[in-house]
Amino acid sequence: MKDNVLKMTEGNPVRLLVVFAIPMMIGNIFQQLYNVVDSVIVGQLIGKDALAAIGATGSITFFFFALCNGIGAGGGVITSQYFGKDDTTLVKKCLVNVAYIMVIFPVVVGTLAFILTRPLLLLLQTPEDVLDEAVLYMKVMCVGLAFVSLYNYVASMLRALGDSKTPLYFLIFSCILNTILDFVFVFFFHWGVFGAAFATLISQFASGAVCLWYAFRYNSYFKLHKSELVFDRRIAWSVIRIGVPLSLQFSLIAISCMALQRVVNIFGADAIAAFTATSRIEQVIHQPYQTMGTALSTYTGQNYGAKKYDRVVKGYHKALILMAAFTLLMVPVMQFCGAPITAIFVKDTEVIKMGAMALKITSWFYIFLGIIYVVRGVLNGVGDAFFALLNGIIEVIGRFFVPVVLTSIAAIGLWGIWWSVGIVWFMSGFTAWLRYIWYKKKHFDKNA
Repeated sequence: MKDNVLKMTEGNPVRLLVVFAIPMMIGNIFQQLYNVVDSVIVGQLIGKDALAAIGATGSITFFFFALCNGIGAGGGVITSQYFGKDDTTLVKKCLVNVAYIMVIFPVVVGTLAFILTRPLLLLLQTPEDVLDEAVLYMKVMCVGLAFVSLYNYVASMLRALGDSKTPLYFLIFSCILNTILDFVFVFFFHWGVFGAAFATLISQFASGAVCLWYAFRYNSYFKLHKSELVFDRRIAWSVIRIGVPLSLQFSLIAISCMALQRVVNIFGADAIAAFTATSRIEQVIHQPYQTMGTALSTYTGQNYGAKKYDRVVKGYHKALILMAAFTLLMVPVMQFCGAPITAIFVKDTEVIKMGAMALKITSWFYIFLGIIYVVRGVLNGVGDAFFALLNGIIEVIGRFFVPVVLTSIAAIGLWGIWWSVGIVWFMSGFTAWLRYIWYKKKHFDKNA
């Protein structure tokens, strides 16, 4: 029984990408709603300081989550390539060995994150008036790291097999549960930021556990015999060889976000609240781009495994067109509707004005954000480990230096925070495009 499995080595690339991406995009948006709902409820019911406390943890939490998610993404790449080859035995070996790695990694990383929470927040110069709540929120989220990794493991494996629908169903369930628990814990129990974090933790556990149960029961690749539960060093090394650079890529990006957060923190609670609100908004904007990149990674992995390199190139071009169309839709929205969108998160007039202006600045750079995700999807799909590391290094360099330089210019000041976001997108997108051109010429054109 192989329900919802989608083979992407035959058929129209646009149709395949769209059919695969739509459920995943809806799922990604619901996943982002974890953070958005926390921010809206905390910002509206408690206030801007509580919103700033949650926002101050974002880049650090992302760093530790990224260490684990990269391994899952690496496992998804290898699994999709074996699936493209029609090798069921190797697909099952991937499922087992990625699971072993994903059991150990989150426990180690989560423990480390829990211990380092306060020192890292102090390193980022988190204001004292929000520090204690930020520490509390992040520690609860560290406990939930294993639950997030559980869901991401199952979701990445199912997506590698072309199933983008099943993870969506359980994300919708968990997001609804998270919203209900947020209201109960924050509004009725008055648990503050702890209540928001605890609601997220419970919801993440529910989505991971139920999704895993469903996969074992209804997906034939997850129906494993005892003889198949064997650790395979070759498979594990393949996963680590791709997964570690992806973890480093995500982690370096997270470190770069921490560097930017440190600059934001210098400007006080209003700036942190505005940056938190715009970051949450742009996390939603990221989703169509990210979804297209993930869909393209699966599509590329399957076709690369089947040695259909012409289809990889065709998929890349079609994805660029879809990405550009979405960008043309979103830029006017952010230019003219930034204030009411920011007002969803916070009531403070100055923060709303700041957020609206920030969205006007960053939206001009959305096209480069789209290029990052499209190119990343192709190169991750073929297992280009060097690109993953290069992409992370570029973001670190950009976010360490560009915001410091721009905010020190009197005529730019505070707005240098958001100008730097756009400029880093440009740097990363342009570098990614150059890497794709080089890879295509060296690998695809020779085998055309």
